Amino acid sequence: MATVVASAEALRTRSDGPNRLVIGHSVRGRPIVAVRIGDPASPRKALVVGSIHGDEPAGTAVTREILRRFRGIGGVDLWVIGTVNPDGLAAHTRKNAHGVDLNRNFSFRWRDGVPHASGYYPGPRPFSEPESRAVRDLLLRVRPQLSIWFHQPWDQVLAPCREPAPLQRRFAQLSGIPLKRCHAAHLRGTAIDWENHSFPGTDAFVVELPGGRIGAQAALRDARAVVKVARDGAGHSHPPRGRCLGASWGSSPQMSPTGRCRARAGASSSARPPVTPRLIPFPPHRKREMSRYSKRHYGKPGWRLRNPHVIVEHISETSTLDALYNTFAPDHPDPELHELPNVCSHFGVGSNGQIDQFVHLSTRCRHTVGLNYTAIGIEHVGFKDSDLLNDPRQLHASLRLTQYLRCRFGIAIRNVIGHNESLSSPYHLELVPSLKHQTHGDMKHATMQVYRRKLRALGPC
Repeated sequence: MATVVASAEALRTRSDGPNRLVIGHSVRGRPIVAVRIGDPASPRKALVVGSIHGDEPAGTAVTREILRRFRGIGGVDLWVIGTVNPDGLAAHTRKNAHGVDLNRNFSFRWRDGVPHASGYYPGPRPFSEPESRAVRDLLLRVRPQLSIWFHQPWDQVLAPCREPAPLQRRFAQLSGIPLKRCHAAHLRGTAIDWENHSFPGTDAFVVELPGGRIGAQAALRDARAVVKVARDGAGHSHPPRGRCLGASWGSSPQMSPTGRCRARAGASSSARPPVTPRLIPFPPHRKREMSRYSKRHYGKPGWRLRNPHVIVEHISETSTLDALYNTFAPDHPDPELHELPNVCSHFGVGSNGQIDQFVHLSTRCRHTVGLNYTAIGIEHVGFKDSDLLNDPRQLHASLRLTQYLRCRFGIAIRNVIGHNESLSSPYHLELVPSLKHQTHGDMKHATMQVYRRKLRALGPC
């Protein structure tokens, strides 16, 4: 390994202010900007990078939240780079303008012989690209003890195969993103491998966000996790089930003044939450109608729900639980498909966190085409997905209910789905030709990625 030398001249930058440095430029001349926040005098140095691949932009939402909310943090000298690949970000392409995968262009275990047409072309030589050289020079100057690099779309905090990983584990606990060991350990020429090799005793790791755009709450939560780990290191590990769900640090009545979650005496992540029985009429004739419906749609008559495998989350398009009950209670043909029995769902969750049960869990409900024979339905009062995600009390109640149900019936988190995801379920079955490809618009995949991440944070059953 070449000797690592750091000096004031090693970083050729242009200052655009006391805390903003242009550390280099891309192939097409776009500036690569690092913003320094926190306490410059702190001996604890940290770096966070929002993106190095231009088609993985979600991490830039996290770095924006850090810069917007946490500039005044103490206890850490934190450097924030939105992207080291501004050309790729502008073009929404993985590689830079030379067609080089910048995360294969670092010198440690760099690999030659990869064709230029490959999606992982590492360049003609290590540090051939101005973007990777700019980051290298910043790292040589700052020498952070911690670096966090955001990628997509695996939805994992990546940890080494065997070594202890307290910082990765702490980040996973704070963010709700699951920890994954030994994933991508074989890759060559990566930024974190170069950094860990060049500066022994430091920690650089990757956080893989889920695919697509992330919501404002998820970005803020991940930003808090970055700041917390950068400032406190591994800190005191708190199991995910002790997290305060659906609220900001320090803003929820479940929070202590220090920002730590207050444990609830006797509470468990899989305990049954308070539920108000409010059963709709389901007399024998409605059960017969459900049995005939099952024969038409699934090939076998039946009105009982046995061993459910799926939980489907819905948005009710009503403003109250009363309106939702009144939608389900009368047994008339539904307005969309004009079939009997009328539609229904097993539970409703109100905006105040109240949970009403409308149908016994042993009874099938018509709530999701293709899945009613094996799915529990949960409706959430509101008119769009964001109504649920932006309502801490409703979201907290929903997660507790879902966790209780999935633990009771042994349902995997991957089988907790949104109404819009019905066609992707392995349990989807529909015999009526005109309905085989029908789904709905509520609780889309992006929403459910956030929801399932929060559900994972509750811990195992």
